[in-house]
Amino acid sequence: MICIILVAGHGVQLEKEIKVDKSGVYSNLQGVPKALLPGIGDTKILDLWWEAINTRRQFVNVFLVTNADKYKYYERWATANDFPVENIINDGTTTYDTRLGAVADFHLCLKIKKIKDDVMVVAGDMLFFSNFDIAQVLDYFKWKQGDLAVCYELDATECTQSRGIVEMDADNRITRFLEKPDHTQTESRLASVVFYCFHKDSLTLVDKYMAENTHMDQLVFGKFFEWFVQQTPVYGMKLPTRFQLIGQISLEEYRQQVEGIMALALPLRERISPIRSKSYARIGLIGNPSDGFYGKTISMSISNFWAEVTIVESEKLVLTPHKLNDPTEFGGLSDLHWISRKEGYLGGLRLLQATCKKFYEYCASRGIALAKRNFTLSYETNIPRQVGLAGSSAIVVATLNCLMRFFNLTGNDLPKALRPEFVLNVEREELFIQAGLQDRVIQVYEGLVYMDFAFDLIRAQGHGLYMNLEMSQLPQFWLAYQSNPSDSGRIHSNVKARWDSGDEEVHKAMKQFAELASNSKDAIEKKDWETLALLMNDNFDLRRKVYGDKALGSRNLEMIEVARKHGSAAKFPGSGGAVIGLCLDPQCQASMKEELLERGFVVCDIVPFDGNSRS
Repeated sequence: MICIILVAGHGVQLEKEIKVDKSGVYSNLQGVPKALLPGIGDTKILDLWWEAINTRRQFVNVFLVTNADKYKYYERWATANDFPVENIINDGTTTYDTRLGAVADFHLCLKIKKIKDDVMVVAGDMLFFSNFDIAQVLDYFKWKQGDLAVCYELDATECTQSRGIVEMDADNRITRFLEKPDHTQTESRLASVVFYCFHKDSLTLVDKYMAENTHMDQLVFGKFFEWFVQQTPVYGMKLPTRFQLIGQISLEEYRQQVEGIMALALPLRERISPIRSKSYARIGLIGNPSDGFYGKTISMSISNFWAEVTIVESEKLVLTPHKLNDPTEFGGLSDLHWISRKEGYLGGLRLLQATCKKFYEYCASRGIALAKRNFTLSYETNIPRQVGLAGSSAIVVATLNCLMRFFNLTGNDLPKALRPEFVLNVEREELFIQAGLQDRVIQVYEGLVYMDFAFDLIRAQGHGLYMNLEMSQLPQFWLAYQSNPSDSGRIHSNVKARWDSGDEEVHKAMKQFAELASNSKDAIEKKDWETLALLMNDNFDLRRKVYGDKALGSRNLEMIEVARKHGSAAKFPGSGGAVIGLCLDPQCQASMKEELLERGFVVCDIVPFDGNSRS
């Protein structure tokens, strides 16, 4: 994405009043362009924008459009602030009367630099305080799949006739843009400023507008955007800050605006709203456990169970224990004994800590400087423990998502395809949890995902092949699990050691698991659910043959046997403690569920989670 900062305005009134001011307070600002006037303290207005833009690593290039009259000021600013001088564009104007207009300056930059990418454009002479994150603006822009206008709520002292006002529908699509309306024209108080994101395909509309409008009154961004929102979908994003325009204002108005911004900025400058990330449980639909042995699998996110992590800025770095999963107070020794026997000693707090440690190491090893900001991390989860639904990795994935957003890391810093390996390393290297990549891939990619972990593929590109499959018209899968399971990690038995030693039976089985996944992918794409059910049964039968009944556990086998008796396909969704099934006969499924419940198992219908539906 490209960023364009517009600073070519000619502030005639303010410049004249600074020149004749007799107080001497502003004498050092004579001739200084608006964007280089003080904003907060000694920080120039443009410095605030450059800090926000430059530290986010979101842009391929940043361009500054100014005029001939003030070019030298910006050239000097660029050399002092590590801004490439060659990215300063001079529009050639020297007076207010010869100005091109903001839209024409924007168009000039697009043409001179032959820009064909998505673009963010901002007015560099707007005062603001930085309690927002440009990365969040860009994320929203990409998610909405439309052009974007940033807006803010006018405060009681601001009048709609001084701003462009937007009206939005329930989906945040801008339905109307009004340039400086009075209160009788709209009830909206959402002010839009020159802070827009354009998709590259929309840039041709700028060409069209310029071809049809040549009068100066039409070349202000308000008039352009009034027209633009009627041509293509444009969404609004409301930020928790206000922007003060340094346009044709007086010296007194400038002074008041600076004081107002500083009054808002100083107490809130280091605060942010809590960031939350939710990661969902998963079911291994087919192919598992070959993900740990260079095989192939298909896995699906389910919204029945989830883990959510919250991060918020704080004075000290704090990891908050969960009141149920990380108990530190007990009713007595008998209470401690019962909880320890049932829950074990390992809660989610270790997962938060290990993820933070690995995150720091990852950034340090790649030269990514992290801001000196402390935070408090907390988590919630309803994923049943020790039943193989990927509860541990869900907490790690959600924590990683929070850390990345908090420190403004992007997919360029930690690519999506590499995040599953990062999560796996947290669990394997820090916590000695034996696992494969499948859980981490599905919780990063979400939805219904086909995965190929072929050794040559991973060696060549550093990760497997991960492909989202169509989720429409899926059959109704069911899930049953033990209410008091044993440790699911024991289910792997000695298969890994046999694999490492070259055991022919294990190596052959892992190839067969991979073939089952490939065949299931074809069945899913054809919506051939009868074949998928047969393949699920084959998956379990092969697993039973390789691992043996002792490793699988009698209660797990009991669930399988009940399902088979009632004509349902059934297999393990993970490493043990739970069973997933597919029964295409509703009557048989009802009787099966009844028997499973009678035998003390928990039973529920699976609700798939399509990652594309995340809001």
